[in-house]
Amino acid sequence: MRIVLLGTPGGGKGTQAKLICNYFNIPHISTGDIFRGKIKEGTAEGEVISSYMEKGQLVPDRLTISLVEERLIKDDCKNGFLLDGFPRDEKQAEALDLIMNKKNEQVNFAFLIDVSKEIILDRVLGRRVCPVCRESYHVKYNPPKVPGKCDVCGTALVHRPDDQKEIILDRLTIYNQTTQPILEFYEKKGILHKIKGDGGIQDIFSQISGVLKEA
Repeated sequence: MRIVLLGTPGGGKGTQAKLICNYFNIPHISTGDIFRGKIKEGTAEGEVISSYMEKGQLVPDRLTISLVEERLIKDDCKNGFLLDGFPRDEKQAEALDLIMNKKNEQVNFAFLIDVSKEIILDRVLGRRVCPVCRESYHVKYNPPKVPGKCDVCGTALVHRPDDQKEIILDRLTIYNQTTQPILEFYEKKGILHKIKGDGGIQDIFSQISGVLKEA
């Protein structure tokens, strides 16, 4: 089961990815997590990534594709995976196909979580994350048991630097400019499934898991 999860920034991909991966026992591969890991390690790659993320810009394709391929060849991906945040455009989708061809595999499902701009802003501006264990919360929809503290490790939650209105609006503009070709790419392959994402977390998960269970 090899899944690509598509959607706008703040559209709930990360939350749904965790639910899907836990239920179907496959690794969750997030380019955001890969990028933040490189930054934390203090590598030269991390410095490049940081310079783009701080401006709300996309990390260059060449570096992104290289890091994704490095991750997909690990042993835990042999029985499937879920990609969250990659591919972002048709060039990356074609690169993913090449990576899969080297492994004699192919992507089985591409899900688009479709969410309105107003709801995206509401979700992002209220999002808080744990800088240690990466658990995600929302001040209104998914608050921690103790205000401002992570339920898992007790660390003080933070509002990510890229979770600002102006940055999100810029990212949405870029997303809308690049998303249509990739949707057409997967639609032609017959594996694209559009999911209404304005509802609750469990409603969205039910739509996605229903498709996967029927396959």
